[in-house]
Amino acid sequence: MRIHLATDHAGLEFSTQLQHHLAGNGHEVIDHGPVEFDPLDDYPAFCIRAAQAVVRDQDAGIQALGIVFGGSGNGEQIAANKVLGIRAALVWSLATAELAREHNDANVIAIGARQHTFDQVTSFIDAFISTPFSDEERHVRRIRQLAAFEEDGTLEPDPRIVTGGPDVLSANDSSFDPEAG
Repeated sequence: MRIHLATDHAGLEFSTQLQHHLAGNGHEVIDHGPVEFDPLDDYPAFCIRAAQAVVRDQDAGIQALGIVFGGSGNGEQIAANKVLGIRAALVWSLATAELAREHNDANVIAIGARQHTFDQVTSFIDAFISTPFSDEERHVRRIRQLAAFEEDGTLEPDPRIVTGGPDVLSANDSSFDPEAG
């Protein structure tokens, strides 16, 4: 499997070690992170490039996943999720790594390099890579809903909106009683 990596200065040491770990497990590793330590570098471009490469590979029929990390993993997950077609999950345990794939068919994970040991990180990543998507109908349906929103803003109907009922948000609707609780 092709694995796209990205980090900023906070995960640079992990990135180097991780590349050896993944290559040793037979994966093709492509690094989109910095080439040298710079304590002032910024993660967005690194993570977005890795996410774009995952989508490009998957669209071409190449099995690919992405791993982005920084100090907490939060910003890196946000950056990766800006790329159309990415489902990036923040991972902090074996369970979240497995569920990211099994339930959400995540194609990128984000990990906080300052939050975990290298052995913990590799166990999360190995679990993420080896866990297949369940293909259960409920998970497929939810992923389709996310993709539809990404594509054109489509959402499922809001169950709180009743056709023909009072418009409780309208200032002209006399049935609205703000004191009713």
